[in-house]
Amino acid sequence: MAVYVYSVVGKEHPLRLDGITGVGDPPSPLRTVTSGSLTAVVSDAPEDLRPKRRDLTAHQQVQDRLIADGTVLPLRFGLTAPDDDAVREALEERATDYADRLDALEGCAEYNLKVKQDEEALLRQILEDSPEARELNDAVRGGTAGPDVSLALGELVAREVEARHASLAAGVVEALRPFARDQQTSQPVGEDFLSVSFLVAEEQEELFLTTELSVANQMGDDFEFRLNGPLPPYSFV
Repeated sequence: MAVYVYSVVGKEHPLRLDGITGVGDPPSPLRTVTSGSLTAVVSDAPEDLRPKRRDLTAHQQVQDRLIADGTVLPLRFGLTAPDDDAVREALEERATDYADRLDALEGCAEYNLKVKQDEEALLRQILEDSPEARELNDAVRGGTAGPDVSLALGELVAREVEARHASLAAGVVEALRPFARDQQTSQPVGEDFLSVSFLVAEEQEELFLTTELSVANQMGDDFEFRLNGPLPPYSFV
């Protein structure tokens, strides 16, 4: 039977797995596979593994329990191996890499920040700041503009939005960077112009959170900051 792999931890981790179970219906009991100073937390993998809510929740509960007690290399949902021997072989082959990464993540958690701006407020700012945009917009609203003018206005606004959001994103990251060991920026989706994860050490957590709140307040009501954490450091494994 295939093996579902949740996390890798060091030998010093207490591995309190009592009271929680793994993925599958019925839920699979958790067990460990050890090689040298590393241990993988695993269970039997269900044949029809899918990202269902119950299984996603079970996966996250294992991570939450482990990270509460020590440093963890959390693996993303759905990682399987042929059997316990394959897991043990992977631990042996990458022992140095895993140990180094555990050292880098010690005492840290991930915080993910997403930011978006009210589109109407941004458009008003662009029209206030750009005489060219105001002129083109007035022509379009007055009904005297041809399709070329509408296209020119759209292209100008798009360039302004991209430039302003890039500058804003860089400013937010720069303000929070001193309080994080590492960062990973991902492609924003939807209305967001920033999606970034920070690796924050426990001793810097209060400063990080205070600074994030201060930046959000300074930028004002036109912006929505969504900070999620502390999380298992998926983005840094």
